[in-house]
Order: sequence, then structure tokens, then C-alpha cells
Amino acid sequence: MPVPTTTSAATPQIHWEENGVQCSAVWRSEAGMPAPKRVVIADDRTNADLAYRMACEGTALLWRGDFQNARQLLQALARRADHKNKPAKKAKPAKQPATPTEAFHLHRQAQSQRARTLAMLLIPFEDGYTIPLRRAPDVQLACNEAYGRYSAPFIASLRELLGLIGAHEWRRTGVDIAALDARIHPHYGVFSPVRGEYVSLVANAALPKDTSLAFDIGAGTGVLSAVLAKRGIRRIVATDMDQRALSCARENLQRLELDQQVELLEADLFPEGRAPLVVCNPPWVPARPSSAIEYAVYDPDSRMLRGFLAGLSAHLSPGGEGWLILSDLAEHLGLRPRTELLGWIADAGLKVLDRQDIRPVHPRASDASDPLHAARSAEVTSLWRLAAQ
Repeated sequence: MPVPTTTSAATPQIHWEENGVQCSAVWRSEAGMPAPKRVVIADDRTNADLAYRMACEGTALLWRGDFQNARQLLQALARRADHKNKPAKKAKPAKQPATPTEAFHLHRQAQSQRARTLAMLLIPFEDGYTIPLRRAPDVQLACNEAYGRYSAPFIASLRELLGLIGAHEWRRTGVDIAALDARIHPHYGVFSPVRGEYVSLVANAALPKDTSLAFDIGAGTGVLSAVLAKRGIRRIVATDMDQRALSCARENLQRLELDQQVELLEADLFPEGRAPLVVCNPPWVPARPSSAIEYAVYDPDSRMLRGFLAGLSAHLSPGGEGWLILSDLAEHLGLRPRTELLGWIADAGLKVLDRQDIRPVHPRASDASDPLHAARSAEVTSLWRLAAQ
């Protein structure tokens, strides 16, 4: 029988009624979603059509049945959500977005609505991250990696839990990086280097003559620091603001036995001093993230990009180079014109020495059914070699 929990007033709470008892628990959402205001109990008898209708209306379903049946219900909800976004065969053709920018915003809106709907199927967690449901898996390790040490019972969405399990598998198996002849193991919430073209650019660009030091701005998994170390940069200072990223990079560099070459610092953009080489791979799309995890992809108002360009000259040694790795997807979406980027480079007292381009080979680039296919199929990722004027 569920009972009310006692927690700090600052801790998000979720409330529901069960068997005539008013209950509450800690609410947990890595995506930053607020606790649902309406919660009903659901189990193996719950009809998928009814569940989908309630989820669309903002009513959450706290699951009390078999765990594997909950997974099947989530799949059924996803099919209904995806079907909703597809026009019926006999329906009037949907109005096409007037611009790539409009298509982008409509796509993000649809994805956000889909995520909110699917997040309405909830799972309880008890001592040591156990799930008190039949046929529930052991998720202690995955939860420890994402949430840290267990502290109190809580409620979270099944969709988030499946994301944690998937992230745990990525961390366990790793991502093969040809330039390292090794694997990088991303942590939950840290951008995985599955888009290998940006790694290839850093692995193949001609290094400056002075290979004594490099700065890696936005370390992430540590993959670019590792590539630079493997290429012979004697010392690298890598920065990041995210503790998860710093922990991930530290673990990867230790596994690769490169931790003696790379110093990791918590910093907003640059460390102190100057370096002959400063590398930055900022988030590529200037849009507002809908969750903390999306900050690896979306850079609001191009804050990190503009900050890197504005501060680069002051952190380059005489004759040094800054390497900016950037996709032009934002340009094809109408979110940031090339002239704006070039203006920021000039205003920062920088000049372009060279630009090396590579086309992405990820599946979305050739998926004609993707709403953003026109932009993705034209995308080019570039390494801009910059120097002080």
C-alpha cells in the first residue's frame, strides 16, 4: 500500500489517490518536465486507446501491472503518436511549411508533444532503485550512472527509464573511433561521438608547428582531446561546464592511458593562458534546448559559438590557430546565415586561414521521409582554421 512521503519542500512532488488513500512521492525528470497534475492508476487491463487519449490530455498513468506489459503499452502509445502525425491516405494534403525555418520549428513542436505524451506512463522506484513490478529488470547500475546514489523512493516516466538503460548500454559497449583504433564510452547526458565526421576532420587536419599545447573547449566525452594526444600534442587542457562530461572524459582518457597528457578543468569556455592550438566543437543549432541533455545539440542564441570566437584571439599564442568544427545545418534551416558567422569571425579580430569540409554519412542524411530531409541532405561539416588578424 503506497503511503505519503516526507521530503523537502524544494523537492518536486507528484500526488495521486490510490485505494482511497492520498499518496505522494518524489518526482524525477532529467528532461525537466514538471510533475503531472492528474495521475490515475493503470495496470495490465488498461486499454491502449484510452491510455493514449488520457496521455494526450495530460493525465499520467502510474503503472501497477507487469513491467513488460508497460513496455508494450508504451510502444502502442508511440505507434498512435506517430500515426497521428501522418496524414491519412484520403485526407487533404497537409500544408507544406513555407520555409525551412518553419519546418524546423514545426518538427520540434511535434517532437516535443510526442515526448510529453509518451512521458505520461509512469513507473515507481523503491529502495536501491528496485522497481516493485512483476518481471521488472535490474536497473540499479543504469540508475546509479544517471542519477547517482539512491536517496528516496520516487516516480519517473518509463520512457526516461528506457533512455537510462539505453545510455547504460552505450557506456558499456562504447563507440568505435577509427582515428583512435579504440572505443569511446559516453556517459548518460553526454553527447555520443556517433557523428564521426567531426572526429575525422580533427584527425586529418594539418597540425601547427608548435605541438607543445592545445586547448579543447567543450571536452564532452574527451574524444577530441584523445585524438589530439594520439597525434602528438604533448599537453592538452580540456574544459567543460558539465560535471557528467568531465567525469566521462576522465574515464575515457584513463582507459586510453592518455590522462597524463590531458588536464581536465571545469570552466566556461577557455582556461587561463594561451595555446598554439585551440579547438572547439560547439553545439551546431542555435535553438533553445527543451531539456538539459539537449544542450549538446542546441546552443541558444549561438552563445557558445559567439563566446568562442570572441575570446579566441586572446587565448592564441603568436602564430597560433583556432579550429572551429561546425555543421552548416543551421544555415540550411535558415537559423543562422553564413554572413552572420563570417561577421562574428571578423568582429573578433580573426581571419580564416582555410576550411576543410566533409559530408555526413549518418542515416538521416539520406532519409527522404525526414521532415528536415532537404536541409540534412545538403549539410556539410567544416573545420575552420582561424588565426588572429
